[in-house]
Amino acid sequence: MRRREFFTLVGGTAAWPFAARAQQSGKVWRIGFLAGGARPAKMEGSVYSGFSRGMRELGYAENRDFIVEWRFAEGRYDLFPTLADELVRSNVDVIVVGATAAIPFVVRATSTIPIVMAVSVDPVGNGYVTSLAHPTGNVTGLVTSQDEIVTKQLQLVALLLPNLHRIGFLLNRDNPTHVVTFKSLQEAAQRNDLAVVPAELRNARDLADAFTTLNQQRVDVVVLAGYAILFSNRYEIAEMALKLGLPTVSSQREYVEAGGLMSYGESLADFYRRSTFYVDKLLKGAKPSELPIQQPTRFFTTLNRKTADTLKINMPMQVLVLADEVIE
Repeated sequence: MRRREFFTLVGGTAAWPFAARAQQSGKVWRIGFLAGGARPAKMEGSVYSGFSRGMRELGYAENRDFIVEWRFAEGRYDLFPTLADELVRSNVDVIVVGATAAIPFVVRATSTIPIVMAVSVDPVGNGYVTSLAHPTGNVTGLVTSQDEIVTKQLQLVALLLPNLHRIGFLLNRDNPTHVVTFKSLQEAAQRNDLAVVPAELRNARDLADAFTTLNQQRVDVVVLAGYAILFSNRYEIAEMALKLGLPTVSSQREYVEAGGLMSYGESLADFYRRSTFYVDKLLKGAKPSELPIQQPTRFFTTLNRKTADTLKINMPMQVLVLADEVIE
């Protein structure tokens, strides 16, 4: 079941112009898009289709008004510098960054091409911008609300698992998003007298050992933070977790669709869709510093009833009424 979805953005931004028409200048714009995951077999239906959808809603037709120079790191973050340089050499008009870990490499690659962070974690603390309201330089875009997400995730998990004590976390210390999320999770857990047990990994080959470690440490649930390796292997992760009897919680519904127990967070596809607001403004002459960075105030809760039944977890009505979607 799915409720009506809406997404409110702060910062005094005008309402989303669904019926807007693209400016007909005769120019075919070149848009670079750098993603951390694997190239999907079909773009339509993947999380990346949110970007194409947003451009259509703004009146742009692909191949008539714009082309996208897609670059996929396939989970290899060591490729970010090379891919960022490729996009700069391609003379694109704007670069959209679809992975937080890729942002610093794109920022280093160009100080002139406008950069849109389709999703980011703590861009001020990481030095990408000076402030959310008044970004300087060539960077703008959207930011996640990591502290709010992990706090709410723990609240929901506690309702599903009344005897919750130990929380497992798949951690890649080389990923800045993971480090920030891990710190937020530790702080939220400490406030609730819960323990966080990290299992470190750097690639897909480490997943089995990481889950073995968490199982040996007798964690009650595993939290999955944003990371291309995890996202690309979400079906394998769901299978491993179910075999060990471990529920998983994430911020993206795609993990729940793959067999995870619950997600609470922003919609990645909607982030990509909303990034086109910035692309449109920049192509029409706006400067990145004129476009405040936006924070979401709408979060989505998704549950997997089949997984709950398999793990013998009761879904209380208190949680069900909060869910935006229950996958049967």
